[in-house]
Amino acid sequence: MSENATRPSARPRIGRLLVWVSIFTLLGLLGWGLVRQAQGRPESGLAPDFTLPIFSGYENEFTSGEVTLSQLRGRIVVVNFWASWCVECRREAPELEAVWRKYRDQGVVLLGVDYVDIESKARAYLEEFDITYPNGPDLQGRISAAYRITGVPETFVIDREGYIVLTKVGPFMPGELDAVIRDLLSQTD
Repeated sequence: MSENATRPSARPRIGRLLVWVSIFTLLGLLGWGLVRQAQGRPESGLAPDFTLPIFSGYENEFTSGEVTLSQLRGRIVVVNFWASWCVECRREAPELEAVWRKYRDQGVVLLGVDYVDIESKARAYLEEFDITYPNGPDLQGRISAAYRITGVPETFVIDREGYIVLTKVGPFMPGELDAVIRDLLSQTD
């Protein structure tokens, strides 16, 4: 009898090991996803910091071509996640632009974060709605991951100290964001 015939094969052991490793990996990923889902999106507390590269032509005072949220402390900031393919984003686009034009000289900054989009389509959207506030792409999804968004539009209103005071899932109705901004502007430092 040959030596190989009496010796148990290592292949079944390796196969079982790979199956168990795959199962544990899958369970770990599932557990991580459940923990992230349980955390939910931030609705209060200090807003996660980020740096947004600004589409050229939308820089306004951010001539460096990017804006970092923490550098805007002392100002009210509205961070809106949107996409050109989003029907609800199209509904709220005129409202956001109107709020920007009304309050930009009063220490309010709107930042548009373009989510999972094609740059040419995003630029066409901005042009279609005559959007003038700073907008840029969420490269590699880092900003949307930090804010744990689940879709678009989602908007976070951040006070002068950098704290989230409002989280809005879905589009703003006419006058809704305006009322929030007026209230924040009326608060004394």
